[in-house]
Amino acid sequence: MRSVGESVPRLDGTAKVCGRARYVDDYRVGDTLQAGVLRGTVANGLVKSIDTSRARACPGVEAVVTYADVPGHPFPTAGHPVHSDPALRDVADRRILTRRVRYWGDEIAAVVAVDELTAARALSLIEVEYEEYEPLLSVAAALAPGAREIHAGTGNIVGADGYDLGDLERAFGSADHVFTGEFQTPAAAHCALENHSALAYIDGDGRIVVVTSTQIPHLCRQLVGQALGIPWGRIRIIKPYVGGGFGGKQDVVVEPLAAFLTTVVNGRPVRVRLSREETFTGSRVRHAITFRLRTGVKKDGTIVAREMTALSNNGAYASHGHAVAANCGEKFRHLYRQEAIRFQATTVYTNLPAAGAMRGYGIPQVTFALESHLDDIAVALGLDPVAFRLQNLHGDGWVDPVSGHSAAVNGLPACLARGRELIRWEEKRADWRGQTGSVRRGLGVACCTYTAGIYPYGLETAAARIVLNQDGSVQLQTGAAEIGQGADTVLAQMTAETIGIPVDQVHVVSRQDTDVTPFDCGAYASRQTYVSGTAVRRAAAQIRTLVLARAAALTGRPASSLDVADGRVISVESGAQVLTLRDAAFDSYYNEATAAPVTAEVSSNVQSAALAYGCTFAAVEVDLSLGRVTVLEIYNVHDAGRIINPALAAGQVHGGVSMGLGYALYEELLFDPETGRPLNNNLLDYKLMTTMDTPEIGASFVETFERAGPFGNKALGEPPVFPVAPAIRNAIRDATGVRLGELPMNPRRLVAEFQAAGLIPERGQGICTI
Repeated sequence: MRSVGESVPRLDGTAKVCGRARYVDDYRVGDTLQAGVLRGTVANGLVKSIDTSRARACPGVEAVVTYADVPGHPFPTAGHPVHSDPALRDVADRRILTRRVRYWGDEIAAVVAVDELTAARALSLIEVEYEEYEPLLSVAAALAPGAREIHAGTGNIVGADGYDLGDLERAFGSADHVFTGEFQTPAAAHCALENHSALAYIDGDGRIVVVTSTQIPHLCRQLVGQALGIPWGRIRIIKPYVGGGFGGKQDVVVEPLAAFLTTVVNGRPVRVRLSREETFTGSRVRHAITFRLRTGVKKDGTIVAREMTALSNNGAYASHGHAVAANCGEKFRHLYRQEAIRFQATTVYTNLPAAGAMRGYGIPQVTFALESHLDDIAVALGLDPVAFRLQNLHGDGWVDPVSGHSAAVNGLPACLARGRELIRWEEKRADWRGQTGSVRRGLGVACCTYTAGIYPYGLETAAARIVLNQDGSVQLQTGAAEIGQGADTVLAQMTAETIGIPVDQVHVVSRQDTDVTPFDCGAYASRQTYVSGTAVRRAAAQIRTLVLARAAALTGRPASSLDVADGRVISVESGAQVLTLRDAAFDSYYNEATAAPVTAEVSSNVQSAALAYGCTFAAVEVDLSLGRVTVLEIYNVHDAGRIINPALAAGQVHGGVSMGLGYALYEELLFDPETGRPLNNNLLDYKLMTTMDTPEIGASFVETFERAGPFGNKALGEPPVFPVAPAIRNAIRDATGVRLGELPMNPRRLVAEFQAAGLIPERGQGICTI
């Protein structure tokens, strides 16, 4: 029975729909105490004094702690494996609580009480006096001469790097045209349905147990150990069902505080749960980045030289640090050819909430800049934007000269052909040419690429454990965190396909527990079907080999003459059943002479990262006077190698496109320009799309076969987001002729652009009043 390539229903679907799935807040351990966090009310300053006496005296309060009570050493918060080179490790610039306030909402004290209401009341009784400094909210302000250092000794620079490949000035000198462009992307919020939450307690053996909504259970243990300054083996992390992460739970946000607070109250269980308002600024945000591009092109449209600089606003703490901006430079190389290319990036501390991992890790930002810029070039040269891209794409077999990433199979030309056909590109371009009036229509296209995993810049290990049960079914356990993306289902399909059993005979242990779960780096970088899937396939292959050896011993036939199909051991020659898998399994447990239960545990160290590709085609209608954009059609087409589960793959595309549309048209975190206070840190004022705002989304796939993938598969989890915003932007330009360089493209921004372009009158002009 075939499993891979089939739309197997989600294994966790029924539990979630019926309310049986247990999330962190469903866990109860004894008489759980509630914690609340006191957050700073200045963006840049120092706590001069703090008086907690009234809070401590509040009935129901069990403990009050401040920055003076927590461990004194700094720690990193980003969920990356520890690098063997100390210089390449994540920046350790955080403490559990801080006296030095670096953004509005920084954590300076915490209360543990019998319930949330009591904790909130006690927090309101804490009196704080600040020494306030000028908020440095922009990259320019943070880098200005004489600017106060947010972290001592850094010059407010988190990191900087770049590369030069080829003779750039010679290449630019050979160009017939040189184009420049500047693009800005905003800070945005993850808005996962489940807020950050952790429950910590000390077990009977004196170990700290943390039940948490995390994407990185094993790395979370490492980071909590560093934060508390205790051996990692004294910490146990349990990850139950997770209500969405999108990268926001690839940092330790609440876990170190929860772990510390349980030690303060003698091991009693303590829950730290962020409110919705706190998640907007107290967790992580998407990096706001400014890009400047310069591109040299021949008359016939051949690109000969490319240059990009990026300035990334990292906020108050490093989190993932310069890695996000550096990743922009990595993907800047991966789509198009040229004779020479240069990239320079700088990541800067400011007094805004810390930016970290968010779906795409910098690639939504750089894709918006690059694909918008290329469209401007195509229009200026009078070239078809699709043809211009096809002319300059890397071909099959291209190998990146820096990372070694391979484009063994590049399905992007086929993706562009598919998308052009779906949206009827030529027909609509002809029909919509030369529009006038206040409502106009336009077409846009944008491309993207991504790698599965972070090799060679970081470790890519995973492990899988499979146990053959007495009835012939198997138990699958991995460290690959299911966070809503369907990893459990896909890995079960891989297991079933390899062994030769139906998917319903694969029982996945969805809860990760660092005491019993094999090591895996976690859910990030679109890595799990590629990296974790490699371990699963190898473990499943071992199970199959052991089953056939047992069957050979039972039947007296050579193992090479046997196979497993649909839960049966069959003859390779005739296809006839020799015995059931249950027979072999039962014998492995209970044969008095040869009993040896069949198990396999495999660790894999994946040292490759194949390139996946995709594109978006969009048709929009623009109401100039209202600055309103209506998406008429949108198609997301991907080369993700072999598609393991078509229904789940389409779901990833639908979710990614929806997130991309929000990024393009609505979402932007706003802060008071004088104080740094957040202005829209709630789901009323932060304009998140709903189903009512979402158009029909077309998902399509061009299947290729990636030899390095366990089943020919490549990345898909993050790429659907990337090309959406530039495709919408390019469609707006096609409709109006206006070059847009900043997200989101909301009515306020569009009306101002249309007025500047003379498409609609300035306010008060041409308006009849009575």
